[in-house]
Amino acid sequence: METINYNQLWKESRLYITDELDFAPVIIKVDDSIIATLGNFSSSVGKAKSRKTFNVSAMVSSALIGKIILSYSASLPVEKRKILYFDTEQSTYHCQKVLKRIIQTSELNLKIHPENLEFVSLRKFDPATRLRIIEEAISKTERLGLVIIDGIRDLVYDINSPKESTEITSKLLQWSEIYKIHVHVVLHLNKTDDNARGHLGTEILNKAETVLQVVRDPANPNISIVKP
Repeated sequence: METINYNQLWKESRLYITDELDFAPVIIKVDDSIIATLGNFSSSVGKAKSRKTFNVSAMVSSALIGKIILSYSASLPVEKRKILYFDTEQSTYHCQKVLKRIIQTSELNLKIHPENLEFVSLRKFDPATRLRIIEEAISKTERLGLVIIDGIRDLVYDINSPKESTEITSKLLQWSEIYKIHVHVVLHLNKTDDNARGHLGTEILNKAETVLQVVRDPANPNISIVKP
């Protein structure tokens, strides 16, 4: 059994006024508003069919080519251009439709898979296996800058479990800080109100750097509104 040296950990975690620290690099903005920085995580929330995935795909497209896509302006450092996209709930067919949308929006060649994008379908696995796969991919992917987890709920067995919710949220905080990446997760809202589902939703909303709510325009169902 591995022995944890807590004395060493607390000493390594000390912060001094003389430490020279830089502001976390901004990688996604809308105009002058900061959406995402390296070393943090954020979330898109919305009810079913509100077009949360469409919103996220626009972010990924912008990050992939470094141009403005649907008001998102993304800029990944040269040494952190790799993007991991994990989908936990859709079929491989529908996952590929999302992938095609990202490539088309980026105006890239549909016959050539983008070098800096890995799209992973995890629907067939149980929550524990999904989590282990994501953690392995994050730890082993070089030049990683942005991670999307479309369906964070599917990494836990019980969305109302305080223990599981704390563990998953802690993973998001650890991954983002240790690997100096940004993690963006997608989360459902309750059908009856605008609260995020379960204890997991509450934990994520409390800890996230940015929370974007995606709602269908009541006056025009063909339009979705994204608001902080």
